Amino acid sequence: MSRGGEMVYIPDDSDFSSFRDQCESLEGWHCRYNKAGVTVWSQGQEESCTVQKIKTRISCKDVPAETLYDVLHDTSYRKKWDSNMIETYDIGRLTVNADVGYYSWKCPSPLKNRDFVTLRSWLPLGNDYMIINYSVKHPKYPPRKDFVRAVSLQTGYLIKANGDGACTLYYLTQVDPRGSLPKWVVNRVSQFVAPKAMKKIYKAGLKYPEWKRRHDPEYKPWVYPEQNTLPSVSLAELSVQHADSLENIDETGDRSGHSGTGQRDARLCTAM
Repeated sequence: MSRGGEMVYIPDDSDFSSFRDQCESLEGWHCRYNKAGVTVWSQGQEESCTVQKIKTRISCKDVPAETLYDVLHDTSYRKKWDSNMIETYDIGRLTVNADVGYYSWKCPSPLKNRDFVTLRSWLPLGNDYMIINYSVKHPKYPPRKDFVRAVSLQTGYLIKANGDGACTLYYLTQVDPRGSLPKWVVNRVSQFVAPKAMKKIYKAGLKYPEWKRRHDPEYKPWVYPEQNTLPSVSLAELSVQHADSLENIDETGDRSGHSGTGQRDARLCTAM
């Protein structure tokens, strides 16, 4: 997603417009799943050596767009619904609508767990909302020995208000999980993991208002930037995280201490 492949930059209106167009367009997308209000598309050949773009859409009745927007921002609430997450936190803020953050998640044995460092930006647009991110390198958060550093080439959400307290959620991603997994395996499994993950976000949206009433209900720094107490981060501190600069880990053997993880929602290393 980075311009020219080398420069770290904060997405502007044209980037958000392009992302929205990708979410709403059907041209060049192949439908892989369409059931119970959830649709999954892919772009690119399944057997390709490159990671496909995966796009998912779900209709969310009884969940206003602004509520789902809060759910996707609220890191304190995420641990309540994201069973694959190990840890997530904000590293620092770039502007009133951009920050740098960390996210790690569980993978089934014998695979090693994955993590990201991403630059995230968000934009409310009328009654609709967008959140997009891509991977960056931060000198204080290098790859860790106990994780494989994955790369988000482009990931984001579009939340469209439908009126009557309902919305439609789009999720679009192109992620290289690294490691020794064949890309076509990652592509295929992503198409099956995505519907279950989207349903989980929808259920989280239904439960969020009651949870938030009991947990610092006025605190929403993504809506009220004056509440943001994160340290400032300069773009000069960051660089683009290229997948080919990361070590490719051999994961063909078993991993001790991780028995039983094969039944988790994420059958391979994919993240929402």
